[in-house]
Order: sequence, then structure tokens, then C-alpha cells
Amino acid sequence: MMRQGTEQRLSGQAQIRASGARQAGPFFGAIDLGTNNCRLMIAAGTSNGFRVVDSFNRSVRLGEGLRVSGRLAEEFMTRALDALRICVERMRQWPLSHVRAVATEACRRAVNGREFLERVQTEIGLTIDIITAREEAELALESCSPLFRMPSRPPSQSERGVLFDIGGGSTEVAWVRVDQERKSQTLIGTTSMPVGVITLQEMFGEGHGSSYEEMVSHVQSHLVGFENVHRIRREVAQGNACLLGTSGTVTTLAGVALALPRYNRAAIDGLTLPGQIMRSAIDTLRSLSRDHLAMHPCVGQDRVKYVLPGCAIFEAIHRTWPIEEVTIADRGLRDGMLLRMARDHGQRFTRERRRTHRHVTPRSRGPLGNYATI
Repeated sequence: MMRQGTEQRLSGQAQIRASGARQAGPFFGAIDLGTNNCRLMIAAGTSNGFRVVDSFNRSVRLGEGLRVSGRLAEEFMTRALDALRICVERMRQWPLSHVRAVATEACRRAVNGREFLERVQTEIGLTIDIITAREEAELALESCSPLFRMPSRPPSQSERGVLFDIGGGSTEVAWVRVDQERKSQTLIGTTSMPVGVITLQEMFGEGHGSSYEEMVSHVQSHLVGFENVHRIRREVAQGNACLLGTSGTVTTLAGVALALPRYNRAAIDGLTLPGQIMRSAIDTLRSLSRDHLAMHPCVGQDRVKYVLPGCAIFEAIHRTWPIEEVTIADRGLRDGMLLRMARDHGQRFTRERRRTHRHVTPRSRGPLGNYATI
């Protein structure tokens, strides 16, 4: 979804002074260099959790063209370097105790991925680790674990959840054991599908017309093996599974469903919507021309090529596992890295002002309904 323009920020020390009575704890920085985006988050430990003090997100399209060439293109490496320089400059404004930067699918797959990260180290002095798909799923689980819930049933000893993260070059899916009494999750299994919004767009186009169903079928074919191993449909049929998504795709669909005029993280993160409402939001986007998609406040020009491929990935997942409700997370690898760094430093680190789960149910009017927050 489109974010509002970044405002000028106070220096780190000025923000610390402006925070008032709450004492700022150690500061941590996390960078996620993905196939499509470069993201930074800086957080401070506080007496009752963690407080995000700065963040940055820029579309760099690092993995564009990778599927055909096998290499990162110079144009997009330059875009990524420019974004990373901004991240480094922002981090210099804070007294950071620890920093971690990771790269995901584009750098995992590209023959010049490690060479590019060596260039990053040489030119701007930033060390970036390439993480495995398994660690990517683990970080997503760590950040999203407070949002797992079984809304329609009372807590039982052990239930299940599907967590998915739609990226630019790949989509991670995790099958999770959810212990509601202990409020804990255990990773049962993961799969990394070699399809993301960029790779799917390069294979099938932007998803208008019949190519959309081709994309959905292609993604579903990658889910067959995971389903055969874990028999997730059986748990879904018994009502024992919840569904949680984290990505720009699911936050976009939630924004469309709520008819938001601009992005609002507080309205999205932790929101639970009926699956049919998410699918109706897809129908709304599919009904728009490319020009109208580019003008839509939840899409915009930068993401117009990738929004329907992302919808196709979500729809393939939901058709495979038709779970009644979907919980949307606006959190991901950066949050997971911050949690780990803080835990290593002995902090009790949870997202401050964590939102209570909200259900949104349709009223009777309008094609998507008018929604009431409960």
C-alpha cells in the first residue's frame, strides 16, 4: 500500500529527550533487503516493551529480471545501494547497541548475490547476511506469534495455524502448532515457493484477463507437496486451523476492504477479516483497469505491476486452505530481528501498544459491505 511521504525527523538524541518520562533503553536497528523492497526499522527498549523510533521503506526491485538472467541487474543494484545509504545515514542518528541486516530470495538465487553484498560492504560499510528460507519463516513467525488465534473456538491444548509471507521473489508458508493456553507456537514445517509478486509478473504479466487464473493455478501447483506432507485440509475441515498473512498484498487487500483513503498501520495490524471479504477485495481490484489501479490509494504507480500477482498468490493459498477468517499482520522480518536482538541483550521486548485483535464484520449494504470494528 502507498505510505504517506516521510516527514523530517528529530535527531535521535532529541527524540530521546522528547519521549518524556519513559526511559529509553538500548537501541537496535534491523534492515531487510528483499527482492522488491529495502526496509529499515529502529527501535528502543522501554520499561514496558519496545518502541519504534524510526523506519524507512523503499521499493528497489532488486530481483527484477533475475528469473531470466540469473543475475542482479546494475540498475537495481544501484537503487538498492542508494536505499541502503539512506538506512546507514538514519542509523547514524541513533546510539545503536546492535544492528542486523539480512538479504533474502534475490541474493540467495542470483549468481552475483554475494558479490553485490561485498560491494555493499566496501562502498557503505554495511554487512548484510543472506538468510535461508527457513530462517525467513522463523523470523516471520517470531514477529507474528502474538496474532495467532482461533477466534471461533475456546482455547484448547493444541491447534494449528498457517502463516504465509508473500515476497517479491518467493513466498514462505509455515505450518504451526498453536498452544493457546501457553500462548506459544511451534514450527511444524515450512516451504519456500519460488514465486513472488515480481517472478509471477515476469512469467504471466500483470494479471489482467485470463492470465490471473493461470497465475493462481501455477501457485496452487507449488502447494500440493506441502499439503500432501502435512494434510492441512483435514485440520481446516475440522475448524482447527487459523490463517495469518504478512505482506504488502494482505495489507493492501485489508485497506481496500476498509476503503481506507491512505495507509493506516493501526487500523490494519492484527485485524481479522472474513476470507470472503478478502476475496471480494480481490474482485474489486481485478475489475479496475491498469490506469485506475495506479490511481487507487491502496495501490499506486510503484506497485501497479505487482498487485494482481500478489492477489493471485493469496487466492491460491486461500483456495487450497479455505479458512473462514484471515488475520492481517503489518510486521515481518525486521520485527523478528529486533525481538531476537533484544532477547540476546536481556530485554523483555514486545511491541509496545500491541493492538487487541479486532474482528470486522460486514453490514448489509454495499458490494463489500460497510464494516464495523468490534
